[in-house]
Amino acid sequence: MVDKTKQLEAFNRLLIIMDELREQCPWDKKQTMESLRHLTIEEVYELGDAILDKDLDEVKKELGDVLLHIVFYAKIGSETNSFDMADVCNSICDKLIERHPHIYADVKVEDEEEVKRNWEKLKLKEGKTSVLQGVPKSLPAVVKANRIQDKVAGVGFDWEEPNQVWEKVQEELQELQTEVASGNYEGIENEMGDVMFSLINYARFLKINPENALERTNKKFIKRFMYLEQKAKSLNKDLKDMTLAEMDVFWEEAKKL
Repeated sequence: MVDKTKQLEAFNRLLIIMDELREQCPWDKKQTMESLRHLTIEEVYELGDAILDKDLDEVKKELGDVLLHIVFYAKIGSETNSFDMADVCNSICDKLIERHPHIYADVKVEDEEEVKRNWEKLKLKEGKTSVLQGVPKSLPAVVKANRIQDKVAGVGFDWEEPNQVWEKVQEELQELQTEVASGNYEGIENEMGDVMFSLINYARFLKINPENALERTNKKFIKRFMYLEQKAKSLNKDLKDMTLAEMDVFWEEAKKL
């Protein structure tokens, strides 16, 4: 059983350390929410890498880094009496209770999808004029497309079957090929975007996170290409002087690792 007392003691220790750093460390004293922003984004990406690598020890460390940033923002907020850590915790607790009426009230739900639909309806009742208002503008395009599709699906704007989405992918591919044949750069760019958007939608129907899938492929490609570089170096060769056939031999070796 989880020892809540130890968890609270550890969290309190972090709050105390944050107070001390803010008062005594020259670097920590200078930080603002704006100066921390890009560092926070970097920490979240490092956490994402650790999760994809299934490195639980690294996940633990990166979660600590992200938690530090949350505590740091709360500390800065408390200095202007805007909010503190208690306000942050209570705010999310209130939101979770309000948006889970099937747990904290008498609403009945059948499955996960109904929970998601209710979530979006509750957000509209809170004053949002569009279900898409909650999608951050600065999200990377693949993540943003996935969130957009997920949110509109939550209010019923969605395909019924995966094969319908695949047909849409094929339709968009044909339109892309037409634009490629015409040589119209703007048209090619627009249709390429449509193809990618429809593929992301198809991934959602297959219960695949497109960002995770693409990042896994990135990691796989990097590993294989670095193997290719190492092999070329061991032969005192430069990649640019090798033929594709020569490189393909090592590439096939890398795929077996």
